[in-house]
Amino acid sequence: MTTPSVPIPTLRRLPRYYQYLSGLRAAGQERVSAAHMAEVLGVHHTQVRKDLTMAGCLGRPKTGHRVADLIAAIEGFLHWDSHSDAFLVGAGSLGTALLKYPGFEKAGARIVAAFDNDPAKAGHRIGDTPVLPLEKFANLAERMHISVGILTVPPAAAQATADLMVASGIRALWNFAPVTLDLPSHVIVENLELFTSLALLLRRLSDSSS
Repeated sequence: MTTPSVPIPTLRRLPRYYQYLSGLRAAGQERVSAAHMAEVLGVHHTQVRKDLTMAGCLGRPKTGHRVADLIAAIEGFLHWDSHSDAFLVGAGSLGTALLKYPGFEKAGARIVAAFDNDPAKAGHRIGDTPVLPLEKFANLAERMHISVGILTVPPAAAQATADLMVASGIRALWNFAPVTLDLPSHVIVENLELFTSLALLLRRLSDSSS
């Protein structure tokens, strides 16, 4: 588990570094400097160095970092070299898209089961993931010691569903529902606000065109 002393902005930047570094590795580049990463990614070079140092990446003057070492350090720091099992609730269009996305295991998460309150969906599979009735969530989460939940239900059902998930042992919740959840302070909530992000994008487009 990441220690509380790690700044949230650093945790958000490290995956960006990782994606860029993965591209360099695929292209056969073996070394890179923090200054070059900063220029390409639009982050101040001092901040890049601080972030990499926090992740345990120490470069050498004039020679920079070995790309493979940076990738391994970031994977270890973010615990991407191990996996946390997760439950997803809400097997609608968005939930289905997430279940079919192959990249989560690279980020250290494995969705092992999905749940929905629609009887027509229970008993089927989406990709390799079984879809189960929502009433089975609490028992299975407790038995399997699941601590990570993904919420992709409609807004009207979000709070009640989140309450169920937390009562069943979920301690970290990735929330795709466009609502503010009222949950205990010990629960880590990461809100992915698609509506807000799209609104911001379109507003910036409008501003740039005026």
